[in-house]
Amino acid sequence: MKKLLTSESVTEGHPDKLCDTISDRILDEYLKEDPYSRVAVECLASKNMIVVSGEVTSKGKVDIEKEVKNVLKDVKYLGEQDLDINKLEIIVNISKQSPDIAMGVDNKGAGDQGLMFGFATNETEEYLPLGLVLSHNLTRRLTEVRKKNIIKGLGPDGKSEVTIEYEDNKPTKVKNVVISTEHIENKDIDTLREEIKKEVIEKVIPKKLMDSNTKIFINPTGKFVIAGPLGDTGLTGRKIIVDTYGGYARHGGGAFSGKDPTKQDRSAAYMARL
Repeated sequence: MKKLLTSESVTEGHPDKLCDTISDRILDEYLKEDPYSRVAVECLASKNMIVVSGEVTSKGKVDIEKEVKNVLKDVKYLGEQDLDINKLEIIVNISKQSPDIAMGVDNKGAGDQGLMFGFATNETEEYLPLGLVLSHNLTRRLTEVRKKNIIKGLGPDGKSEVTIEYEDNKPTKVKNVVISTEHIENKDIDTLREEIKKEVIEKVIPKKLMDSNTKIFINPTGKFVIAGPLGDTGLTGRKIIVDTYGGYARHGGGAFSGKDPTKQDRSAAYMARL
């Protein structure tokens, strides 16, 4: 029996992944200051505004606006076409953890309830589904060729999709590959497609998994200039399938980013995989 399964990944400049990264950066900084920090931080990115909200109880002090800007500098947005750090409005609305929730955690319990699933497969060395691993490797390579200027004129926002054909529940080949990447206005689309195929797809996907029937789609709409938070609103936790098993296994619905280990929809999900 044959079947097709598709997984996706996103680059660090994708609006949702930007929000995940900001949430986790703030969490990391609090944990550096106080390893017992209680942190649940959410982020929203839209046009030239970033909103950071949530609950924090910690002995540590973190300059949240500074950390937001540090993340943006790491990502290297292009400015007017995706997010201009010089025109950015940062809104911070942080309160303390509810004492009703804290009461449960203080007694070495969890602050709430949730569903957590663990999953592993021998398809890859990472024990993750092949399509998801290839999708992640494509977006990592896409970021690498941008930051090292191997391909000129790319922006940080991007996505990948890989469809795997299975036969008797075993992966046999790559059926489809989709890559969409932000680029500058005057980037020639034909050149872009040739470069992405050569420097990204062919560097990542083994030849033995592709054949003459493998379909490749690179920036299929033909243009991706308005991107990042200017092109699409980002939210923490909206890429939970990308962050887990690529749609191959169940997910309880709880996001990971911005949450300290007392939030079991993060820590218990990790433990369930072990």
